[in-house]
Amino acid sequence: MPFFKPKTRKRGLEAAKSDGRVPFHDYTLVFIIFALLLFGLIMLYSITSYQGQVLNDDSMFYFRNQFRYMVVGLLIMIVAAIFPYSITKRLAVPVYLASIISVLLTLTPLGYSANGATRWLDFKYFNVQPAEIVKAGVIFLTASMIDSLGHRIATWRGFLLPLVPSSFAALLIWRITRNMSSAIIVMAIVMGMLFVACPYYKRFIALGALVGGAGIYWIASTVRRAAETGVTADFRGERILAWLNPQAYADDKAYQTLQALYAIGSGGLFGKGLGQSLQKLGHVPELQNDMIFSIICEELGLFGAISLMLLYLFLILRFVMIANNTRDLYGALLVIGVLTHIAVQVILNIAVVTNTIPNTGVTLPFISYGGTSILLLLAEVGVVISVSRGIGIKKSD
Repeated sequence: MPFFKPKTRKRGLEAAKSDGRVPFHDYTLVFIIFALLLFGLIMLYSITSYQGQVLNDDSMFYFRNQFRYMVVGLLIMIVAAIFPYSITKRLAVPVYLASIISVLLTLTPLGYSANGATRWLDFKYFNVQPAEIVKAGVIFLTASMIDSLGHRIATWRGFLLPLVPSSFAALLIWRITRNMSSAIIVMAIVMGMLFVACPYYKRFIALGALVGGAGIYWIASTVRRAAETGVTADFRGERILAWLNPQAYADDKAYQTLQALYAIGSGGLFGKGLGQSLQKLGHVPELQNDMIFSIICEELGLFGAISLMLLYLFLILRFVMIANNTRDLYGALLVIGVLTHIAVQVILNIAVVTNTIPNTGVTLPFISYGGTSILLLLAEVGVVISVSRGIGIKKSD
């Protein structure tokens, strides 16, 4: 059985009012989000002030841009929280199609390239990363499809049907924008939503074994080919080798990872102090994006790193609470989709920085620099708040 049990088909505030309940306001969730945003802004300024001064003659460059997007994102979150989340079901297909079109637009002159990959759309005054839009579109569409399927989700046909649009989107992201990490996150989101909706967990064990076996075979074949011929087929193969033996690739593929590990190791228990990082002085590439966690460890130490991870844990627990108490299947699935999105990115980002998995570009939610990411994440949180308002609490006598 799914871990949540929807009590009624009525959705949101309508269901709450019909039972004589008042809307539930999850102030704890809002507090956690603001704590993450504030922490992210403080760390972003501390980490990027030197880089901003050197590259843009403005120590506030990254902070100012992130703050602007954050303000807009908070406004979007408020609007999404006020409106009934059932609206997203009617918008699921248009949003999904728009996200697919946005990926295809990277093949046009609007496509913007950086670090050898075209993953953004350049609209002169701002850039958009289509992969982030796809994540939101897939959440809405998958929740809508599973809700419409109902008990048919237990059949193999019903189980596989939601995987079709998400697999297509993930394939486009991988092949067109060369962004395998985002493609993996898209598929993880869908599998997380299916996991809580489908009672037959043996399917997930079988799929996990299949994917895990394929991954092990790929790693083993890459290592064997490199040992036999001295070359790898592509840059992802080189990343595998750099992950297994970073010292051998210290000047190339493993440079970023090693510098991040140096930063983490030098932080100790309580860190060097806010603004006192040495690795941020040009040693760690992409420190404001993928590798921001390493500088957090250097400046705030193990204590700061654990504190941040606890904030994420509290956020995930609030999502689980909302999903468990949501009064309809569609609302619960929306929350699970957002939960999986955030949880997978946190896990992948920290795993990459600590060299637990091969290096791949994944940002740290609410902390890393990035306009599209912060806008879409706050929009998703707004939808979760809208779902929570539909839970309702009994009026006191």
